[in-house]
Parts: sequence; structure tokens; C-alpha cells
Amino acid sequence: MNAEKVKNRNSEPGMVVLATLILGAAVANLNLSVANVALPSIGLAFNASQVQINMVAVGFSLGLASSVLWFGALGDHHGRKMMLILGTIISIPASLLAGFAPTVNILVLARIIGGLAAGMAFPTTLAIITALWSGPKRTRSIALWSGIGAAIAALGPLLSGYLLISRPWGSVFLITLPLAFLTLIMAIKFIPSHVNETKNPVDNVGGIMSLILIGTLIMAINFAPVPSIRTLVLVLIILAAVVGFLFIKHQRSIPNPLYDLKVAGRRIFWVAASAGIIVFGSLMGALYIGQQFLQNVLGYSTFDAGLSIIPSAILMILVAPQSAKLVESRGSRFTLLAGYLFCLLGFLTMLLLWKEGIPYWKVGLAYALIGIGVGLAGTPASHSLTGSVPVKRVGMASGTADLQRDFGGAIMTSIFGTLLTAGYASAFASKINNVPQQISASVEATLQKSFASASTLAQQYPQYSDQIIAGAKSSFLVGDRWAYLAGIIAILIGAALVFYKFPKLEEEKKLLSQYYEMDTKTENTEKEDLKSFKK
Repeated sequence: MNAEKVKNRNSEPGMVVLATLILGAAVANLNLSVANVALPSIGLAFNASQVQINMVAVGFSLGLASSVLWFGALGDHHGRKMMLILGTIISIPASLLAGFAPTVNILVLARIIGGLAAGMAFPTTLAIITALWSGPKRTRSIALWSGIGAAIAALGPLLSGYLLISRPWGSVFLITLPLAFLTLIMAIKFIPSHVNETKNPVDNVGGIMSLILIGTLIMAINFAPVPSIRTLVLVLIILAAVVGFLFIKHQRSIPNPLYDLKVAGRRIFWVAASAGIIVFGSLMGALYIGQQFLQNVLGYSTFDAGLSIIPSAILMILVAPQSAKLVESRGSRFTLLAGYLFCLLGFLTMLLLWKEGIPYWKVGLAYALIGIGVGLAGTPASHSLTGSVPVKRVGMASGTADLQRDFGGAIMTSIFGTLLTAGYASAFASKINNVPQQISASVEATLQKSFASASTLAQQYPQYSDQIIAGAKSSFLVGDRWAYLAGIIAILIGAALVFYKFPKLEEEKKLLSQYYEMDTKTENTEKEDLKSFKK
């Protein structure tokens, strides 16, 4: 069954195809967020440092973000259905390894492998949507894909919290197994085998470079707070800079680049890509910090912490269809800015209202505002990318759309985690300096290591338990405020970029029409050259 047969049979592919693609994306979206609510439990189980906890949270995003461009291009050439099936298959043992990991380092490794598997499957879902649908139907399909995907990611903590009531932390990584098996069956049965795939060779050298570039950059940010490995951090930063320079040079010198910099330079494309990175990164960063705040500071159970996400998930689903209508009637710029406004209000609520002992409505308000913001901004961020590229570059566009979520999530989570780690350690160090009695160096290091380590120490010294927990809570609040401020700054920068650089509705339509004519002319020229060559 090919794309032509699907289209001839009906004016658009059946909803079962879209449902399969959304389900495939759901496997990645759930895996992306299920760890958040379990982080305090994982920290206690392994006596992990805050940096190790950060790596558990960001490991999946690291694998996905670093591989999505390369694997998306492989799908464009060798078959998107094949990549969807292969990625789904690999996700199964990766989830099992994470669920039964004997050490925190193996857990991080399993998360990275799971991310690489998602790098095969996730870009395929949007690429097939872009290839099978067009016009307003494509916009609505992307809105459903984006809104439901973000909502599923937000629901991950709820499912995890429920499991953790009666099951160990490893159970949260097994949640996606039924979805993965169902996706596998449906993908084999319903997804077209070939949908507008290209015969151009894959730039594997560029793919490897992109993997190293993104992977080293994310690791450098996560390891930055650790004084003992500053040399490694410096090496990673230098490596990322060198590989980044070589990647750009390589992409400009070959006829079929992995990442077409001319297309990426189009105003609608690069502004939408940057805007999406900040929007989706804000969501993942808020979930990451928020889950630890709810459990560590407010004392929520894992289930209550997961339940707190509900307003965000519901509103993302409800707002996504309205976002599609706004894109068609008011343009992507207006819709993106509206989304940014609500995200900003959400982070301001966290910064100003999230304190020890607050009632739930202050928590729910922040998540509701962020849910509306992501629901509004997610559709134009993805739609603008896929609409501004030629069909042969749809894999690049879908890969970039995935990068918005994954690279944005990885970078924002890494930055938030780094600031949380640094703020927490700095605040606790100040408290220790003000304590009259002598504290050993080992105890001091344990207290500054993470909230989980401080909690473990409090259990060992029950006579000082209240003071230790109180100090850990107040220190955590210092660190998370640093993170919220960083989120606010990022959102303001993104909003300014969209306001000044993204075209208004009429200019957007004009530019998209110009892109289409340019790409059609180029495609026709290439076909004529190929015919002449064959003769």
C-alpha cells in the first residue's frame, strides 16, 4: 500500500492512520516525562547526587535530540515506516533495562538508549503527517499531534505517581510497554510503506557530527556544577564548538546535506524553530523542577504530585484545536505570541507564589497557564517548519520540529537542573557556615549533594532531622527560583524574537507562496537535468 493508493481511496488518509502516528509519538512523549515524578524516589534509592538525578531526567532527551536529525534523514531515504517500526521495537528492551536498572549509571544509559530509539520513531510521525495531509487538514492534524503529544507528556507524572503508591520506582519506566506493542501492531497494519521518500544519499558524516554536537553540548551543561570535573566540561564545550564549526562547513560543501542551511535560513523556518525550542523547553523544565518542588518542599505524595499536572494536560488538549483555527485566521505570529504570554504568566506564578506551605490552587494555576501557552504555541511552531520547506526536506522539518521538543527539553532541563544544583549547594553552604558547631567535610558534602542526600542523612541523625530537612527545603527554594528566573528570561527573549522577526499574516502567506514557487522551480529543474543525464 503506497501513498498514492491512500490518497486515491479517500480525499485524506483515514483517522486510524493519524491515531497510529499520534500513538507512536505518545511512546516517546511518555518516556520523556515519566521519570520526573520518580526523581526523588530514584535519588533516595541510589543516594544519587543532584547531577545524577539531572542526567536521569535529561538522558532520554539527550539520546532523542542528538539523533533525531540523522535518523529522520535515514527514514526519508530508507523508509519512514521501517524507522517507526525499528524505533518502537528498540524502545521495548530500553524500557525494561531502565525499569530494572541495578545502578543509577545503568539507568542513565538505558534512558539514553530509549532516546535513540525514539529518535528513529518520533520524527517519522510528523514527517508522514506532512506527506499525507495538506492545507487546513494538515494544520488540524499537526494541532492534534502537537496538543495530544504535549498533553501525554504532561500526564506521564500522573501515571508514574499512581504506580509509585504501591510499586518501586522502576515501574514508571514500564508504562510505555503496552503502548509500544500496540503502536507496533498498528504501524505494521495501517501505515503506508512509502510516502514521498527521497532517493538522495544520506549525509551520514553530517549525521554523526550532529549527534556528537548536541550530545556533548547537553552533557557539558549538566556537568557544569561539578567542581571536580571542570576540565571534562571544558573539553566537552571545546569539542562541541569544533564539531559545530565543522558541521556547518560540511553542510555547505555537499550537494545533499543532512541539514539544508539555505532552507534553515528562511525567516519563517529559523524563527519558528527557535520559538518552539523555548516553548517546549519551558514545559519540560517546569515539569522537571515542579515535581521535585511538590514532593520535596510541599510534601506531596507521588500520586498527588502527578495529579497536580492535570490542568496543564487538559488545557493543552482543549486549546490545540483553537490554536489551529488561530493560525489559519490570525497567523502563526499572533498565535505564538499568545502562547508566550501564557507561558510567561505561568513562570511568574511559580516565581512569585510557589513557596513552602502554599495551597494547591497556586500550583494548579501555574500549570494551567503553561498548558494554555504550550497548547497555543505548539501548533504554529511545528506548522511553520513543515510549511516552509520543500517535500524532499520534510524529514529535516519534522526533525527540527522534534528538536524543538527534545533539544528544547534537554537544554532547558539541563539549565534548570544546573541552576537548581548550584543554587541549592550555595544556599546550603551559607547555612552550614552560620552553624556554630563543627561539621565534618563528608557530612557537609552530603548535605550539599542533593535534597535526597540530605533526606538520607536526616534519617541517620534523627536528633537533627528537623533542622536538616528545613535547611534542605529552604535551599531548594533558592535553587528553583534561579531556574524560574532563567525560564522567564528565555521566554522574554523568545517573545521578542517572534515579535520582531516573524512575519505577520499577509507577509507569512506571501513568503510561504514564494518558498513553494522557488521549490517547485528547483524540483522541475532537477527533473529536467535528470532526464537529460539519462538520455
